[in-house]
Amino acid sequence: MEPKLEPLEPLESGFSLNPNPSYRPSVPVAQSNSVNAVHRLDDDKLDGSEMNLNANNANNFEEDEHVNVDLDFDEDVMDPYALAIVPVAEDNQLAHVESAYRRKPPPRSAELVRVTNLEIEDERYFRELVRRTRILYDSLWIHCMLEDDIRRRNVMNVMSGRVPRARGDMKVAALMRDRGLWLNQDKRFVGPIPGIHVGDVFCFRMELCVLGIHGQIQAGIDYLSSKQSSNGEPIATSVIVSGGYEDDEDSGDVIVYTGHGGQDKNSRQVVHQKLEGGNLGMERSMHHGVEVRVVRGFKYKGGIGEKVYVYDGIYKIEEYWFDVGKSGFGVYKFKLVRMEGQPEMGSSILKFAESIRANPLAARPVGYVSLDMSRNKEQVPVFLFNDIDDNHEPLNFDYQVTTIFPPFVYHNVRSTGGCNCVDGCTLDCVCVKKNGGECAYDLNGRILRGKPIIFECGPFCSCPSNCLNRVSQKGVKNRFEVFRSMETGWGVRSLDLIQAGSFICEYTGVVLTRDQAQVFTMNGEDSLVYPNRFGERWAEWGDFSQVYSDYVRPSYPSIPPLEFAIDVSKMRNVACYMSHSPCPNVFVQLVMYDHAHTAYPHLMLFAMENIPPMRELSLDYGAADEWTEKLAICN
Repeated sequence: MEPKLEPLEPLESGFSLNPNPSYRPSVPVAQSNSVNAVHRLDDDKLDGSEMNLNANNANNFEEDEHVNVDLDFDEDVMDPYALAIVPVAEDNQLAHVESAYRRKPPPRSAELVRVTNLEIEDERYFRELVRRTRILYDSLWIHCMLEDDIRRRNVMNVMSGRVPRARGDMKVAALMRDRGLWLNQDKRFVGPIPGIHVGDVFCFRMELCVLGIHGQIQAGIDYLSSKQSSNGEPIATSVIVSGGYEDDEDSGDVIVYTGHGGQDKNSRQVVHQKLEGGNLGMERSMHHGVEVRVVRGFKYKGGIGEKVYVYDGIYKIEEYWFDVGKSGFGVYKFKLVRMEGQPEMGSSILKFAESIRANPLAARPVGYVSLDMSRNKEQVPVFLFNDIDDNHEPLNFDYQVTTIFPPFVYHNVRSTGGCNCVDGCTLDCVCVKKNGGECAYDLNGRILRGKPIIFECGPFCSCPSNCLNRVSQKGVKNRFEVFRSMETGWGVRSLDLIQAGSFICEYTGVVLTRDQAQVFTMNGEDSLVYPNRFGERWAEWGDFSQVYSDYVRPSYPSIPPLEFAIDVSKMRNVACYMSHSPCPNVFVQLVMYDHAHTAYPHLMLFAMENIPPMRELSLDYGAADEWTEKLAICN
């Protein structure tokens, strides 16, 4: 008898990474004072029975009689998914290291809690905590896969045949677990988890484990086992709906969820299910009125793997019954009904974005002001949408794809030369050496880690256009929509799923020198954007200080102070309409490629996290300095 398992990609040969950046530990998230908002489940919700923790006698995931896949290993067994990061010499970018023996991490807590009435400050605290954990996971994964690409290429040079890829998602999860970086392991949340928003998208199922959303790597029902519960009753807390059972029925707000068990290795129902384990946990949750979190997994364009996972909110288990399934065997079915008062389901939003991409006017007949406000200047159209009022202001500006620098910036630009690479740049490339002797991007154009500045190959380099060191200069690839907002005036959202670390667009306009900017502001103009005020969020991307204690913030390549401003009063692009946020999902990375004047770099924007379609993009515009007391933001 098998538990309800979701498809899991085959485990492939492992490989550990060792990037060697110079990092400074980031400022820790301020501690929250939300103590009174966290409550144990009331005893009367369990008909007088308590739900206390007895972790010493508990299994970490499932009861003994059920098949289980987890990340707990015996203390005397080497972890096949271990991922270690060790210091190496400054001139060595990556080094191969072996897995190490590790002590078994403590089991998950059996304390069930529900969080209510959080203050705004507490909401921000938990969201920032989740955000930083996701940034660490995603940036570590990119490093891990780059290391694996190098390993596979080296192996293929000496032998023929297919070289399997490593499971980077498992490696990173194991590394973070060993450092105690998994969230919510000291408690199990019933209902919503602070910091997790409805509609959040995850490219890997392991992320759900790392964040404490769903504790099972493969099983579809996550539950507190009867051995962990003081009254001996299992309690289900979350389910994943991803089409793994033929008897599942999903109509959005109502789900008929098939229990686990009775399937063979080919996911065929071969025996009757039993009311035990997760199935019994679902029945007991229904009995006690305990809601469950629902995560949907499905194929979606733009994802990294076969599926993306979307958190769709909390559901009540209203009833259950035993029925004959399509294969002729008995299965348990649970009717899940979505609770009211929640934001729209993320899975519905993703499907709606697909319909907009296919036919925007059919999906939304009213509201579109322009189907391409860039007027064919971008490689993909930029939509302009307003269903609030008759404001069409963005059409009054000249859409500018790239930044306009003063002529003196390009003086003697040919004398700087470029690399002589023919088939693509390697670590010996002149441009790569400018970046500290390491590649700035992975094979898919995702930034490896933020730096003070990145040097891309330019017009005087011999490398081809598909060189790995040419990313941000290639322009916009995702479809964006500038939309009218009641909260921010104008905002920007993507119609595509944007992967963490991916390039978004350049922040463009007309560059003014310091003196020009001061004259400009004396005339009463407030449409200037100051690059030196942008928060240094680039330092957060690829910051491994929580994993490796000797990491310091990268300081090379160094740049002079940015004493210029960008005028967006007449020329601008889609980036100008991004709103300010103290918890942004986009960061500014300074990039050079078409000239050598480092005091005037391009402002390139990259994704700090996986950004779902239709979610607003935001920047940290920073704070005002001595130039002017006012922080001018286009919105």
